[in-house]
Amino acid sequence: MGIQTSLDAVHQATGLVESMRLADDLAFEAARTGGTRTIRLLTGALGSSDQLVAIAATHALAQVHDEQADLALSAVLSSERAFLREHAAWALSSRLPRPETVGRLLALVVEGGFVGMLAQRTLEQWSDAAPDLVAVSVEGSLIGVRDAEARYRLVETLGLVRDRIATRPLLAVAGDEGECEHVRVAAVSALGQRRGAPGVAVALERWADGEGYLADVARLALVDLAAGPGSAAGADDAAERGLTVAQLFLHADIDADLTAAGSGDNGGIATLLVRLGDALVADTAEHPVDVRPEAVSPRDSSTASRLPTSAGGAVHDGPPLTVSRVVTLSRGSSAGALESVSDLAGYDRGHVYGRVPLLSGPVPSAAAWPLRVAARRGIRRVLRASGGVDVLHLRMADVGSLAAADVARELDVPVVFTVAPDPHAVIQSMDLAGGLTRENFGDVDVKEHFWFRARLVQQLASNASHTVLFPRPELAADLRDLVGIDITSHPERHTIVPEGIDLAVVDRAVAEAAAHAAGQPATPPLAELRELLETLPAERRDLPLVVSVGRFHRVKGMATIVDAWARGPLRDRANLLLVGGDLTNPSPDEREQLELIHATLPRETHRASGLLLPGHRPNDTVARWVAAARFGVPGLAAPRGVYVCGSLKEEFGIALLEAMGSGLFVVAPDGGGPSTYVERDVTGVLTSTWDVDALSAAMARAVGLAAGEPDDQRAARSRATVERSFTIQAMASALASVYGGVHLDEVAALDTAWLR
Repeated sequence: MGIQTSLDAVHQATGLVESMRLADDLAFEAARTGGTRTIRLLTGALGSSDQLVAIAATHALAQVHDEQADLALSAVLSSERAFLREHAAWALSSRLPRPETVGRLLALVVEGGFVGMLAQRTLEQWSDAAPDLVAVSVEGSLIGVRDAEARYRLVETLGLVRDRIATRPLLAVAGDEGECEHVRVAAVSALGQRRGAPGVAVALERWADGEGYLADVARLALVDLAAGPGSAAGADDAAERGLTVAQLFLHADIDADLTAAGSGDNGGIATLLVRLGDALVADTAEHPVDVRPEAVSPRDSSTASRLPTSAGGAVHDGPPLTVSRVVTLSRGSSAGALESVSDLAGYDRGHVYGRVPLLSGPVPSAAAWPLRVAARRGIRRVLRASGGVDVLHLRMADVGSLAAADVARELDVPVVFTVAPDPHAVIQSMDLAGGLTRENFGDVDVKEHFWFRARLVQQLASNASHTVLFPRPELAADLRDLVGIDITSHPERHTIVPEGIDLAVVDRAVAEAAAHAAGQPATPPLAELRELLETLPAERRDLPLVVSVGRFHRVKGMATIVDAWARGPLRDRANLLLVGGDLTNPSPDEREQLELIHATLPRETHRASGLLLPGHRPNDTVARWVAAARFGVPGLAAPRGVYVCGSLKEEFGIALLEAMGSGLFVVAPDGGGPSTYVERDVTGVLTSTWDVDALSAAMARAVGLAAGEPDDQRAARSRATVERSFTIQAMASALASVYGGVHLDEVAALDTAWLR
C-alpha cells in the first residue's frame, strides 16, 4: 500500500474509530517509503478540512527519517490550528533534539494546559540526549517570563533535566525569597530527585525547618532524597507475608467513609476502590487464593470460557496466596502526603491510603494532564514508602495511569491494567449521533484528548503483565474493532472480571427504607430525603421518583436525563431526583451540565416541575435514597420508582448494580457492561442513551412497567442477579487470583533470568 493509498484509506473509512486505527498504517507506510514525495503529501494533508486526516499526517511525518520532516513538524508547532500544535508537540518526542525546535516547545510549555504537558514530555525525553541544550534554553526562557504559573512550568521542566547542569539554577530559584512561593515549590520538589548532588540536602533541611507550604514540600523532598532506589516487593516470601497490591485514582479525595462521593470526579470508581480494597484484605485472609492450575474454575459465558480465571502460566506448588495489604492512592495535600508516608511505613496489613500531592488545587480529570510530574513524584513516593509492592493495578487512561506506568517501569513493579474501549466507545457514540465529525474532530480533541487517550490505552495494555476485562456482549469483537487488541491470540494474558458492589450496604439501606415505608421513624438519611421532598408542591407528592446518581459530567448524561424527562408526559407522572455534583463550587464539567439543565428548565421552575438537585451525598446516604425510591416515602413519594443510567458509555455501572441490588427497575445503555446483566423488559429497559427521544421513551416505559408490578418478584430477581455474579467479594476473589498469578509469573521470570 502506497502513501497516497494510505491517506485515502484514513479519509474514506466508514467510522472515526476505524480512521484512527488506519492512521497506524499510514505511519508505517511513511516510515517505509520516506522521501520527498511522502513528505510533500503529508505536509499537504496538514491543511485538510478532514481534521482527523491532518492529525494522522502529523504523526506519520514523525516516522519519516529526514531533516525536512523535522523542519515541517517544527513549523507545525506554530500552526494556527491548536489541535495540530498539540499533536506536533507529541509527535516530536520520537525525533532527535533540534535547537530551533526547543524554543518553540518551551513557548508551548509557557502556554500551559495539555499542549504544555506534551511539549514538556518531549523536552524531558530530549534532555537525556542534549541536557545542556534543554537546560540553557529553559534558563533563557525564564529571563523573559514573569507570570508565576508559566514560571512554575518552566522551573518544573528544568527539574526534569537529570544532568547536574540543572542543579545550580534549581537551588537558586528555590532559595530566592523574592520569587513566588509556587515557583519555589517547583524547584524544591525537583531537588528531591537529586540524590548525592552537592548542597541539596543541606538546603532542603534549612527550608524544611520552616512553616507552611514550602516547608511541607521541602520535607517531602527530603523523604524522596532519602528513599531507596526500588519498590518491588521480595519475590520469595509472598506465601508468608501475603501480597501487597496498589491501586489508584488521583482525581478524587478517597477516604474510607466515602464522604465526597458524587462530587467532582468522586464517582463510582472511588466507591469501588474503597469497597474492593476492604474486600481484598478481608476475603482473601479468610479464603486464600489458590492459583494452581487445577484450582481454576470454568467460566459461565461463551466469550469468557476462552479466557483463564487466574493469570499466567507459572505452576505454584506452595500454599495459597493472600492479599494482606492494599494501598489506595488518591490526591491530597502536601501535609497529608507526609502523614500518609508515615502511616504506610507502620502498616504491613490491611487497607491503607496514600496521598499524592499534585501541587495544585483540585481540577477535573480532563484538565489534570499538566500535573503529570507532580503525580509521578507522589506515586513514586507512596510506592517506596510502602516498603514493597507486588502488583500495581491501573484502570483508566488518565494522567494518573500515565504517571504510574512510568513509576512502575522505573521500580520494576508489574502492572495489571483494566482494558475498556474508552474513549473508543464515546467516539463511536458521538460519531453515530453526529456530534463528532471529521470536520470538528481536532477541535473536540483539544478538549477531550481522544487521540492521546486511545493511544495510552493501547500502550498500557501492551505493556501490562496482565489485563482485566469487563464482560460485554461482543467482547472479543469490540476490543478488536474499537481498541485494536486481539484477546484470542494470548488468552492466558487476559481475565474477565465483572465489577461488584457491597450488598451488605445495600441490604441495610433496603431494610431502613422498607421499615420507614411501613410506618417506622425515618433514620437521619431518610429524614434528610423527607426534607428535600417536602419542598415539592403538594400535588406532586404522590408521584414516584425517577432517580439517577453520579458525577455531573457530559459522559454521564445528567443533562440528557433532564431533557428526556422534561420533553414528554413523563414529567407529569414522576419526579426526577439527580444526586451528585458540587453545586456550591462546581467544576467546569459540572457547570456545563448545570447550564444545560437550566436551559431545559429554568432554575426557578425546578421544584414546581418536580426536579430535585440536592448535590452530592455520602455513599451510605445515597444507598438509602435509592432504596426509598423503591418503597416510597410516606406522604411524599409513591413506591415503585425507577433508576436511570443516562451515560453515553458505561463500561459496567456500579450505581446501576446498586440500584438493582435495591430492587429498582432500571433504564440502562444498550451496550457495554449493563447489557450483559440487565434483562430486557424484565429487570430493566435497554436503550440508546445518546438519543434523547429514545431515552425519553425508555424512561416512560420503565415507569409504566414498574407501576404495573403486582408483587416483589421482579425486585427479588434484580437482587438475585447482583448476588449471584456481581458482589464485591466475588470481584475481590477473582482479582486476587489474577494478582497471585502475576506475582508467580514474575518470580518464575526472575528465576529464569538468574539461571541464564
